[in-house]
Amino acid sequence: MLKQINGLHHVTSLASGAQENNAFFTKVLGLRRVKKTVNFDAPDVYHLYYGDAAGTPGTVMTYFPFPDAARGRPGVGEVGTTAFAVPKGALPFWEERLGAYEVDGLIRTDRMGETRLMFKGPDGDGFALVEAEDDRAPWVADVPEDVAIRGFHSADMRLSPRGAAASGELLTFMGYEKEDTQHNVTRYRVPDGNEAQVIDITEVEAAHAAQGAGSVHHIAFSVDNRDKQLEVRKALMDTGYQVTPVIDRDYFWAIYFRTPGGVLFEVATNEPGFDRDEDSAHLGEALKLPTQHEHLRARLEQMLEPIRD
Repeated sequence: MLKQINGLHHVTSLASGAQENNAFFTKVLGLRRVKKTVNFDAPDVYHLYYGDAAGTPGTVMTYFPFPDAARGRPGVGEVGTTAFAVPKGALPFWEERLGAYEVDGLIRTDRMGETRLMFKGPDGDGFALVEAEDDRAPWVADVPEDVAIRGFHSADMRLSPRGAAASGELLTFMGYEKEDTQHNVTRYRVPDGNEAQVIDITEVEAAHAAQGAGSVHHIAFSVDNRDKQLEVRKALMDTGYQVTPVIDRDYFWAIYFRTPGGVLFEVATNEPGFDRDEDSAHLGEALKLPTQHEHLRARLEQMLEPIRD
């Protein structure tokens, strides 16, 4: 069993428009945009990162906003809900705030003894705010500190019965412990990890999901450094998983593999961080391009959708 995984590092999803996406996460949810860059494989598409003040692993929601992308089709084989932690007693504030912004899908539920507020993002993305004990310092701008989002609470994978069983075995191999099962939801938690250490698996019978705007593209798990990442890669490959070589993503190094349930997993390093090419006071302000795409700057600045902060 692996011991290197800390919990979630980031969650990456697809969107249909950069401006709407940016406004939702910075103005409605009150997160900080910590990086404005482009998709390494499609540089005419932004890669936007939102999180706490520093973009600490376990707080960062990232997006590829493909202009006018069709919405995804929900189903099995995907992350259906990304949950953020908020302080105890914060949900009334968020119900009022999200209602005032006419956010869709507001529903209060309980899971594993925790109160959560479900809601939809601009492209139908599934989100929840979960009241939890969480000592992380939030980014404070548009939302008061005492109710602000602290970072991720969990990710909820929606899987077929076979995919759920196999993915549960994988999470156990990755260092997660099975904590509880209620109805069709099984919770796994990595002990002694960061505050974003929960993965829920919801077992459902449904058609396979089709990715599009509003879909989670992949979820990434945190390791401290490249040495630990290589240990994880070797262990996964020795177990039979097809794992990519290490890829330099400028702000972390990444490896990827597909889970038995169909969800794409990434293992990302906590180093070097989002301040490697930007002063921490000005994170996310300038368009930062990977070295291999810097020669495209003039064209990209003309064609990328303007983002008004």
